[in-house]
Amino acid sequence: MTSSIPNGTASIASTKPIEIAFPLPRAPQTNIHLQLTNNATSVLIFLTTTSGESSTTSAPLGSFVYAMPNRTSPSNTLSTPLYTHSGNLDFTTRLAKLLARKLARPVYVGNSISFASAGMGGTVEEEMEGFRRCVEVITGLLEKNG
Repeated sequence: MTSSIPNGTASIASTKPIEIAFPLPRAPQTNIHLQLTNNATSVLIFLTTTSGESSTTSAPLGSFVYAMPNRTSPSNTLSTPLYTHSGNLDFTTRLAKLLARKLARPVYVGNSISFASAGMGGTVEEEMEGFRRCVEVITGLLEKNG
């Protein structure tokens, strides 16, 4: 007798979100907060920053981008912004495309990271170091947690 599993209950990956915080590379007083949900068919990621000083202002919503691998042209990942915030749309799109290509599955990325409190106020170098660090942490978590 074969056992049947109702649709939607079997999952290869964990559906419980993983939450972690790590410092910006050049601004140890500023943390990037990451929430990662590894579904069987896609990955959902939310990123934001908080500084060590207590602030009463809330972070803007940021951008939300969907990206998926292009099976006919693997180097040309497909993406579409679902919600845009001009301040971080480029960062969010690049991150979503890179992760979709590396993971070979669809990725949703919500991002409201601000590099304004970084050491030099958010230069290109600081943004690239933050980008690299996000990719390292996300891929490390996915390798570790399946």
